[in-house]
Amino acid sequence: MNQPAAHQPGHGAVSLAQSSPTVGTLHERDGALEWSGRQETVRVEPWGPDAVRVRARLGGPVLDGLPGALLEEAPATESSVKLGDGEGRLTVGALTVEINAEGLVRFLRTDDLSELLAEERAHFWWPGPRLYTPVGGGRHRLEQRFAAYPDEKLYGLGQHQHGRLDQKGLVLDLVQRNAEVGIPVLTSSRGYTLLWNNPAIGRVELAGNGTRWVADSAPQIDYWITAGDPADGQRRYSAATGRTPMLPRWAAGFWQCKLRYRDQDELLSVAREYKRRGLPLDAIVCDFFHWTHLGEWKFDPAEWPDPAAMVRELEELGVKLVVSVWPSVSPLSENHQLMEQRGYFIGTQYGPMAHADWPDKGVASTVQVAFYDATNPEARDFLWSRVRENYLEPYGITAFWLDACEPELKPGFSENLRYWAGPGLEVGNIYPAENSRTFHEGLSAAGETEVITLNRSAWAGSQRYGAALWSGDIGTDFATLRRQIAAGLNTSLSGIPWWNTDIGGFHGGDPDDPGYREVMVRWFQFGALSPLMRLHGFRDPGMPLGPDMTGGPNEVWSYGEEAGPILEKYLRLRERLKPYVLDVMREAHEEGLPVMRPLFLEFPGDQAAWSVDDAYLFGRDLLVAPVLTAGATARTAYLPAGARWTDAWTGVSYEGGGTVTVDAPLDRIPLFLRDGARLPVAE
Repeated sequence: MNQPAAHQPGHGAVSLAQSSPTVGTLHERDGALEWSGRQETVRVEPWGPDAVRVRARLGGPVLDGLPGALLEEAPATESSVKLGDGEGRLTVGALTVEINAEGLVRFLRTDDLSELLAEERAHFWWPGPRLYTPVGGGRHRLEQRFAAYPDEKLYGLGQHQHGRLDQKGLVLDLVQRNAEVGIPVLTSSRGYTLLWNNPAIGRVELAGNGTRWVADSAPQIDYWITAGDPADGQRRYSAATGRTPMLPRWAAGFWQCKLRYRDQDELLSVAREYKRRGLPLDAIVCDFFHWTHLGEWKFDPAEWPDPAAMVRELEELGVKLVVSVWPSVSPLSENHQLMEQRGYFIGTQYGPMAHADWPDKGVASTVQVAFYDATNPEARDFLWSRVRENYLEPYGITAFWLDACEPELKPGFSENLRYWAGPGLEVGNIYPAENSRTFHEGLSAAGETEVITLNRSAWAGSQRYGAALWSGDIGTDFATLRRQIAAGLNTSLSGIPWWNTDIGGFHGGDPDDPGYREVMVRWFQFGALSPLMRLHGFRDPGMPLGPDMTGGPNEVWSYGEEAGPILEKYLRLRERLKPYVLDVMREAHEEGLPVMRPLFLEFPGDQAAWSVDDAYLFGRDLLVAPVLTAGATARTAYLPAGARWTDAWTGVSYEGGGTVTVDAPLDRIPLFLRDGARLPVAE
């Protein structure tokens, strides 16, 4: 990683001392607008069409080369800078940025110069909109304040389990946890999208009296903002942080998984049974504890005696093998000593290096495991060399499940962590993106053109590394299912188009319980209309955590004579829709548009669409209204204005702009086609 460098000053300084009681200067430097005063520098520069990057630093010019999500080079765009009358303006397409003599920044719509977003002081005397509190080492606890607007709705910010689509009024930690994924990009109903380009641990407060971004420790403020409706915001954001690759065709189908298949015979028997029953199956997962020791990244021959034959048979069945790779390394691993000596582990400021207690083979209790430092290029290369030698080269395995990649530290004190890229408080959120980068760069260097990894955490820019996100270890009831709709939509608005849940949830669920069978059916229907479709979970009866563990059965035939045929029906629906799924995935790849879309993304002019949090569009043409309550046999759904909608099951058409109530027996998820679209929903 390049060392940070101060941006070099240019020419064109204009003193504002005579026109303002506040001593400050405005400059045009290399096409950017800079304000300097009170030992602070604020730099605003074009960063793609209709977008700018804003950096602010106390004690010197702004720095380049710090860890962040933006690509190294901004997309080319035209812009102009004007100085005069005690202020400066930078115009980039639809966005105009204004800085006054006191250093206050406002973002305006270029067409009418109305306000999109403005900095706001905390107090007329102190502090101002930007606060720097020293924490040592040239770093500060940073606060960036913006005004609040009473009619504003706010979306994005990654994946959370609070169940809210509009996140106005919430306080959210910017930190990575299992099922809680902090991605600091925000979409506003006022017509802007903002990226807090800072991997520091912190929080964002979306209060009624102001919005405040906080970084617990960082060298400077850094954010990016674009003007436009949500769809344009997604296009601009993905161009600035990197577009997702094209989804491999196999990944658009059905993934079978459970915690866990304990050996080669068990896994193959499941794949064979799917094919014997004539059911579509595109991928099957070899989960954790398949290894010799944690951090050796290779099959245990006692349980997986012939991986080559296994992969060969799966290929003949048309099934892709996905293998779990964890970032943690047991002291029993053959790699531990070497990695420790070379400094490939995450370090600590104080105390021992070990970061988590975890079971391993050959010991009766847990051991203290370390985590490789994914921010270290040499550590990434080393881990990939083991994966390449143990999975890719001998067996042709190219698809990996990157579990526990927050990383899952115990205890999770970011203050005590030391990464190659910097202190834990300063860079901790970037870890999951750098972990997926390990595999993207490794597979690409090996000549693979189709790259996808399944990740439990992500950060801004993860999508450019082919990272799919799932919603973590969640519950198994209708309330949890309901929360996944908002979680998926906000993830989609955070630039991550490849998203899914454990169908049926993770923690428990009895396949013989009629109540849980209903949950599974409704979740499976939702899963069939999710960006990725993957069945997983730790079903009852479970076993204690350890190398011998497994859960109850979790295949489509595990859920009884009534539910089983319904699950099969939706497997076949997904298979019929695969060409459409791939068309929508190409939009994500080429334009940066999400697959799972809130209604307002396609219908921003319909005010009612901005509040719908229990339905979504799958691509442009298919509105999905999952059944989210027990015992329901009907569903009321809002159909956006500006289109005509056809019930995909019955053929009945409705004019948009109101709600409709349709039948939703157990075997039916309400689906509506937009403006005469023809999709093979009904058999």
